[in-house]
Amino acid sequence: MRWLRLQMRAGLRAARQMARQPFNTLLAALVVGIAAALPATGYMLLGNLQRLAGNVSAAPEISIFMQPQAGTDTLRETDKRIRALASGARVERITREATLKRFRDNDALAEILDALPDNPFADAFVVHLDDADAARLESLRADLAKLPDVEHVQLDSAWAKRLDVLIALGRQALTMLAGALGLGLVAVTFNTIRLQLLTQRDEIEVSRLLGATDAWIRRPFHWFGALQGLLGGALAGLLALLATRALAAPMAELAGLYSLEFVLRPLTATDWLVLLALCALLGWLGASASVRRHLSRIA
Repeated sequence: MRWLRLQMRAGLRAARQMARQPFNTLLAALVVGIAAALPATGYMLLGNLQRLAGNVSAAPEISIFMQPQAGTDTLRETDKRIRALASGARVERITREATLKRFRDNDALAEILDALPDNPFADAFVVHLDDADAARLESLRADLAKLPDVEHVQLDSAWAKRLDVLIALGRQALTMLAGALGLGLVAVTFNTIRLQLLTQRDEIEVSRLLGATDAWIRRPFHWFGALQGLLGGALAGLLALLATRALAAPMAELAGLYSLEFVLRPLTATDWLVLLALCALLGWLGASASVRRHLSRIA
């Protein structure tokens, strides 16, 4: 109970010290907030991108586009040969009429299609596979491309796999950035507390003459660093929220171009708590390191 009272008094003392210097406090918190906002916003964007990737099937699919002049007998024979080559896979035939109807449902394209004399689309087949072995998929794609009257063969899951790799790379880069900026935040707090110690040098010397222990002297500075980090974390969260709102409309428009329903989600309540806790911890670490280094130099 006594320890809790001491902590509360030290925290109030640090808060009063920050209130007496509003400009310096806001400036230091802004530096912390901007630095912490970069990984926080990156974490938010990566989370949304990972959610988008999870909504899109990454199961391997091979799309086979036929030449426009391919007749009914050719299409029937091609269907049989595809099923023989991709034994056990589900083969879906998409007629050129179905493709035309799908694009006509888009008001922006309907007028353009009406102006064309003929149906510009060709018949196609989609092979849904369970085997994700890259070498086998590429071999099957090459075999399908050799079939008569085949215009183009596309392995549709390749982009999803690339997206997964890019997300993993982004996560590693974000971790490195967060670590570097975390060290920067510790350094900022370290320097701020050093200046506070120099400013209060006479007060510290008098406190020691009156019997104050080093633990009692250090406590308000620890709280000062933690509160500064906490305030910076709050600003970082607000900046990440502003970034979410600024990017929501462009992201929704981009997803619409690929016929996807996607809403950019901000940081969750748990993310906010983790962000605030980490910033407060980094502030406390910077303050602790600074006090340990410089308090001993004050006689």
